[in-house]
Amino acid sequence: MEAVLPEDLQRDVGLAKRRHAELCRQRRVFNARTRLIGGDTQAWDVQVQNRKIKEATEKARHETFAAEMRHNDKIACILQDRERRDKKQLCRAITDFQQNFQKLESRREFDLSDPMALKKDLPARLSDNDVRNTISGMQKFMGEDLNFEERRRVQKEQNREWSLQQQREWERARAEHRLAEDLHTQARLQFDETARHLQKLDRSTRKAVCAAVGEFNKKQAAESAERKRQERQQEQADNLAEICSLLCGDLLSENRQQAASSFGPHRVVPDRWKGMNQEQLEEIRFTQKQQIQEKLKLQEEEHQRNLYWDRCRIQKDHSSLLHERQQQRLQRDLRRALDCSNLSLAREQHSRKKQMDEASTSQPNEDYFSQFNTRSRTEGLSLQWRCQPGAFLQSSEGGSSQFSELLTFLGGLWWVTSPSLCPLFMWPFCVCLCPDFPFPKDTNPSEIGSTLIRLHANS
Repeated sequence: MEAVLPEDLQRDVGLAKRRHAELCRQRRVFNARTRLIGGDTQAWDVQVQNRKIKEATEKARHETFAAEMRHNDKIACILQDRERRDKKQLCRAITDFQQNFQKLESRREFDLSDPMALKKDLPARLSDNDVRNTISGMQKFMGEDLNFEERRRVQKEQNREWSLQQQREWERARAEHRLAEDLHTQARLQFDETARHLQKLDRSTRKAVCAAVGEFNKKQAAESAERKRQERQQEQADNLAEICSLLCGDLLSENRQQAASSFGPHRVVPDRWKGMNQEQLEEIRFTQKQQIQEKLKLQEEEHQRNLYWDRCRIQKDHSSLLHERQQQRLQRDLRRALDCSNLSLAREQHSRKKQMDEASTSQPNEDYFSQFNTRSRTEGLSLQWRCQPGAFLQSSEGGSSQFSELLTFLGGLWWVTSPSLCPLFMWPFCVCLCPDFPFPKDTNPSEIGSTLIRLHANS
């Protein structure tokens, strides 16, 4: 039994990790959705980071609210304890006051509800020189005591005193009530008298103020009327003077000398100018007629010039149209010749393809297709075409047959690998694949693309 070394374990673990990473990469690479659509992992990481920051912010916010709630609960508990303690102290103070200043013994009728009355009371019949009157254990019955009359007299006297005391208290209370009512009535009467006096003073003051305001308003109205009368008289005098000045002035008299400027005889003062005379008007009209004739002459010359340029433009457009039609006819003839040439080349290539298919033995099989897309990392372009030596170069007539056979091979390869590949890109691929191949010098990449398309259509 062989011993397992730590190096072997580490090597196995590393190999397992690499295999697992390779499988994960293959699943990610060979997944059509991921390969076509793709995913921005950096953006996802940023979103995850933003989400974490947002969650941390929300958590800190909730913790802040929780701490504030705990602080508020603590304050509420403290206030509740303080209120409970205050109530307890108040109840204790009330109880202490009742125990110290409101005892049961200090009540007037305590003797009627004294629970120790029977214990404090002496046994019956202590008087009459009879120690307990123990004749058969039957002590004095009702009305047989010796102090009955005295006791009854004392009780009546006590009741009379109590009644007199209540009457005196009632009379004193009634007197105090009447005195309070009298004082209240006197105070109200005094207040009413003071209010009446104040109302009289207020009324007299208002009358004096109203009279003063009325006199002041009358004086102001008289002064305002006098001032308006004087202003109206002054305005009438100013208007009369202005009318006289205008009637006698140069404005209404239309004196042309007032428009003469001090800068020269050819200039006038605009705000005093009364217009031009008849000679000046005739000269201006003559000048305007001359300007109209000159403008008509210029318009006629411009019209003739435009007609000349229009004729030149029409002739040029006609010659351009004829040249364009000639070019179209030439292009149509060239396209027909090119189509005939392409058709003959296509037929020749098709026949050569048939000959090559009959002579060639290297056809793609399952092993050829199974070697693609087996790993997630491509270390290089490895196109292995399993064929016999000299299968593509069986003809020794020259470069043209070899070139056609190579084009046929590339057409099949293009159809197998990527049908959507542009045919124009096959020419540099051919040159890179076979740099020593004798390509014709007059080979056009577009002809290679057209040939590949026709070969693909025929196959």
